[in-house]
Amino acid sequence: MLVKRHKKTHQISPKIVVNAQKAYKLLALQEGISNNEAKELIDRGLVSIQGKRLKIARSLLNPQVKFQIQKIPHSHILFEDTNILALSKPPFLTSEEIARKYPAWDLLHRLDRETSGVLLLVKKDSSFALKAKEAFKQERVFKEYIAIVGGIFKEECEIELPLMAQKGKFAKVVVAKDGLRAYSKITPLEIEGKKTKVSIQITTGRTHQIRVHLAHIKYPILGDTFYGGKPFKRIMLHSHKIALLGYEFEDLPPQEFTFKSNL
Repeated sequence: MLVKRHKKTHQISPKIVVNAQKAYKLLALQEGISNNEAKELIDRGLVSIQGKRLKIARSLLNPQVKFQIQKIPHSHILFEDTNILALSKPPFLTSEEIARKYPAWDLLHRLDRETSGVLLLVKKDSSFALKAKEAFKQERVFKEYIAIVGGIFKEECEIELPLMAQKGKFAKVVVAKDGLRAYSKITPLEIEGKKTKVSIQITTGRTHQIRVHLAHIKYPILGDTFYGGKPFKRIMLHSHKIALLGYEFEDLPPQEFTFKSNL
């Protein structure tokens, strides 16, 4: 295991109140939607109360509570030819949900639900699809992410720590000597207060790799409460650039990644 440096679960705990009601039922009434639709909004992480994300649909809340709901931006095409389709993925949608809109294409890789940015699909049953999948297996793909982490991160850092998924109800990934090789290179970009915007380059693509590596060195991603990050409206991780087989794609981070704005 190697870490080299180079110079250069929050949840709302409502007070017990008279006539308290389940959160999803109150949300359904407020928005004029079904209970199932309200539950889905909460499960996706789109519902907040006074800026704090509501995580449990069955939380008992004051009937007078006011909810805030984030809108999901639409995905859009960054590039398309006969071989590859590059999309700008918004947060709060799974890669599979987006791919279903393009039945002639297969996912080449996946992004976590709250991760935004470049998502690649390849034409089904094509020779290029086989080459592209092999490029990912052989670690011949350049991948760069942008994240905002808690803490003041001043030095470039290479992390080569193996990762393993723990068995259980939730797919939590941990650093483990018997895990799969995982390499990340972290470079600080901007510092504001006690937050740092960083660039992450990875050659491997393990589940939750960036999130776990950053949490392991005590710089968890803002919004990633699953791995110890401070609560925020989303996990602040964005797939910025991908290059393979002569193609190169870039998707600029959303506005919330801009310091001096609404962080």
